Amino acid sequence: QVQLVESGGGLVQFGGSLRLSCAASGRIFSINAMGWYRQAPGKQRDLVAVISSGGSTAYADSAKGRFTISRDNAKNTVYLQMNSLKPEDTAVYYCNVQGYSGSAYSHWGQGTQVTVSS
Repeated sequence: QVQLVESGGGLVQFGGSLRLSCAASGRIFSINAMGWYRQAPGKQRDLVAVISSGGSTAYADSAKGRFTISRDNAKNTVYLQMNSLKPEDTAVYYCNVQGYSGSAYSHWGQGTQVTVSS
């Protein structure tokens, strides 16, 4: 069984920073991509940033220049450093882990709330 445990969400003022963490544990092997998605009320879940096992990254336009994704492969952990936060960044943030171990897999965290006040 695989668990993804997220932490680091909370309430922050406009222009502030937060760092999200997501640790994968359990029977999880050969992780490839690790990423962060977010879902605001009434909207679809969208990609924020993703990082490959080799360290290549990709960001949504809204995150470029403000957010940084990183990972610690030894700890099966992915991070999202969010700076210059805006009210429109308010959402539930979910981590996602994808890989292949006999068959392809994709696991989601439970989500962590990020609220940015104006």
